[in-house]
Amino acid sequence: MAPILTYSENINSDSDKKFPYAIKEVEEKVNKELLTKFTGEKTTFLQVGPKDYFLPSGYRKEANHYYTFALRPNDVFIVTFPRSGTTLTQELVWLLANNLDFKKAAQIPLKHRFPFLEFSSLLHEEVKAELLKKNQSNPAKCEVIHKLSSPCWRYFQEMSERRFIKTHLPLSLLPPNLSDVGCKVIYVARNPKDVAVSDYHLCKAHISQGYNGDFEEFWKLFQKGHVPYSPYWEHIKEGWNSRSKDNLLFLFYEDMIKDLRKCIEKVSKFLGQSYKHEEIALLEAHLSIDNFKNNKSVNNEDFKELGVMLKDQEGFIRKGTNGGWRNYFDDKLNIEAERWIEDNSKGLDLQFSF
Repeated sequence: MAPILTYSENINSDSDKKFPYAIKEVEEKVNKELLTKFTGEKTTFLQVGPKDYFLPSGYRKEANHYYTFALRPNDVFIVTFPRSGTTLTQELVWLLANNLDFKKAAQIPLKHRFPFLEFSSLLHEEVKAELLKKNQSNPAKCEVIHKLSSPCWRYFQEMSERRFIKTHLPLSLLPPNLSDVGCKVIYVARNPKDVAVSDYHLCKAHISQGYNGDFEEFWKLFQKGHVPYSPYWEHIKEGWNSRSKDNLLFLFYEDMIKDLRKCIEKVSKFLGQSYKHEEIALLEAHLSIDNFKNNKSVNNEDFKELGVMLKDQEGFIRKGTNGGWRNYFDDKLNIEAERWIEDNSKGLDLQFSF
């Protein structure tokens, strides 16, 4: 069992360290148009650092807290571009690191076992106010909304047990010593077509994004780097170029779908765990898409009750398959996408399965 560290044993609590990148607002005309498409942002979108990472206005006040986040050697990070197999990887990693405690996993929602570092930055104050008004007759729900909007880095500071941390931030916006202190980092990549389709549905379903356009328009914004956490290729390149580091494991979601057992064994070895053949078989069955889609612990069903997710949209876990993009890209759009992928893959020794 990994040692339990107290907050006093955190690493990287250097108060002199400051966020080194410029944070600028998206050009006014572009921002005005984007605000009509992503109604969950009420102020302005931001572009961060030399790669112009596209983030909501709430990121500005928390950027330095994420960058100077006090690490612990036994932290486990999952870093992904949104909709790249994050949830499946979270459940897989948490169970492998916690002696396959399926009972505890069922009792405690995944978002509490494996919190989302920057979620509060995605929830605009005006959207929070709308949610509180909608749920004003239910104090318990209002308390949950307040907790959701509270900075997660503070919650992590107070934890005494081992920390499992989900983030969609690119590596360059996370603590620069992430690869030096012993943390385990798992970066998961997925082909951009399937990512865009899944992200499109997420942005339509969550009022924190509130996307109201069609898929073709979303894809064009995706290509331009005008959806949250883009540009996609810069995000992927940061993970790919760090794959040789001892503490970082780079995975393809497509490989997880094709051979889940092999992936389980690879992650188990990376985490320093060892399980019997029959135990791995149980975990494989637990993570199969049919079971996973019906797993209440991972599906954020309470978000629909709170109003964070629209009730008429698909659940948080959708298809979990590879190749669903074919139902969304017509021939013309696919030719355009292939050209974009080819242009951005030049010089990058990385091959996706489509």
